[in-house]
Amino acid sequence: MPVIDCDPEAARERLDAAGVLVREGNTDYELWRASYEGATATAYDDKVVVQGGSPGRLLALLRGEEGGRAHVYFDGACRGNPGPASVGYVVITGDGVVAEGGETIGRATNNQAEYEALIRALEVAADHGFDEVHVRGDSQLIVKQVTGAWNANDPDLKELRIRVRELLDRFDTWKLEHVPREINERADELANEALDDSR
Repeated sequence: MPVIDCDPEAARERLDAAGVLVREGNTDYELWRASYEGATATAYDDKVVVQGGSPGRLLALLRGEEGGRAHVYFDGACRGNPGPASVGYVVITGDGVVAEGGETIGRATNNQAEYEALIRALEVAADHGFDEVHVRGDSQLIVKQVTGAWNANDPDLKELRIRVRELLDRFDTWKLEHVPREINERADELANEALDDSR
């Protein structure tokens, strides 16, 4: 359960600016509460406590981190094709891991899971306010389709590619490259752990 030592009113202003609904606290000790992308933030006198399975995006908004460059890794996992699926992502700067996560996404094909992982990773990086991202994944198909080297003929993948391109447009500079699975090991672990935990 992450705890952010901060000015709760400044954190609330950042959430308001991002369009997150902030409501009154449930007790006399809670200043306010806000829910976003599967996580809930509760503000007290000098800190904000975040709970939930996917706190990365909410934490980024609360911290108000902006600018700079991040390395972003993504991977999707699927048991069967289609079958139960999950995503994993890691966002890293020169200071270390900024955010990482893995979660199930229901039933999907492997390629859909890979796209969803990329989308989730880019959403987290965008919420952190990075203006440059160097994105790496071990799915050659996804990298080639997003960069335009290959066409996406499947209607579902076309829609996912459009969403990825919209997210990439939020950054001043971006690069997307295919890397071997061993370079993408942590994102792969997170995606597979999410599937294992859902059994």
